[in-house]
Amino acid sequence: MQKVALIVAGGKGERMNADIPKQFLLLNGTPILMHTLKQFSHFEEIVLVLPHSQFDYWQELCITYNFTQKHTLVAGGATRFYSVKNGLEKIDENSVIAIHDGVRPLISTKLINSLITKTKNGVGVIPIVPVKDSIRKMEGENSVHINRSSLFKVQTPQCFLSTDIKEAYTQEFSDTFTDDAAVFEANGGEIITLLGEEKNLKITTQEDLKIASILI
Repeated sequence: MQKVALIVAGGKGERMNADIPKQFLLLNGTPILMHTLKQFSHFEEIVLVLPHSQFDYWQELCITYNFTQKHTLVAGGATRFYSVKNGLEKIDENSVIAIHDGVRPLISTKLINSLITKTKNGVGVIPIVPVKDSIRKMEGENSVHINRSSLFKVQTPQCFLSTDIKEAYTQEFSDTFTDDAAVFEANGGEIITLLGEEKNLKITTQEDLKIASILI
């Protein structure tokens, strides 16, 4: 069974206050997205989902930075749900698919392989990390304390067999689909979790970028 990475990168960089989408910002001299794709270089296939309007710019970057990692470009949709769906349509059956955020460039090969190994028929595997901050839930103008001991933050890659996740994405879109695991569960799939990595942060702010430049 071949391993396929489905990298989704549709960000606009609004929280970065940047002139270019965040996935193209430089991390230690190289665009973030290139770091991310390199982490899956041991896979048989990489599918990269970008807004069609960004194709030319990405291809120019690949030339500028001599980026030769083989990958297939797919046009994204109006939302992440439809972007993932578009990407899945380009992936053959009999694959295990790791769906990953384009702006999580610090994922380790060890974690990727652990997730892939645990993936099986009817079961998706996702990385999670415990919530460390105190949590309060707002109820009107008041707030109540929430026990954080059972709360975890979800990361990517989220891994599934191709037949399972393709079928899950035939459902109609729902606002409850905040990630691929939610789509999979809504279609009757089972999700198991593995401990993720604190360094596997999603770069969405300038502060995240500074932290990533240190961790890398």
